[in-house]
Amino acid sequence: MLAQKSQEQKLLNQIEQIIVELQKINLWQITPPKPDAFLSQQPFALDTMQAHEWLQWIFIPRMQAIIDAKGNLPKFALHPYFEEALKAQEQDVNHLLHLIKQLDELA
Repeated sequence: MLAQKSQEQKLLNQIEQIIVELQKINLWQITPPKPDAFLSQQPFALDTMQAHEWLQWIFIPRMQAIIDAKGNLPKFALHPYFEEALKAQEQDVNHLLHLIKQLDELA
């Protein structure tokens, strides 16, 4: 039980660092995507959202909800997708990619 609590805290801390970095590099959005963007059936909502939007509006809230509900934490590997998806970004995303890789290692 204590180990899971510690793991949850590490995940939440890492997510918070990702949020701060998204804000720092101006990829954090104040306004959510249109409601139909959330109806995508594609992995990472590829057809309706940009990678950083999916991270902000789908992944982060779902992870926080799972932790709040004391649910089983899923295994995931986000870094390969984000490394590809963000390579055309104008912003320097190297630190963000590093934080995402660290998040994967906690999963």
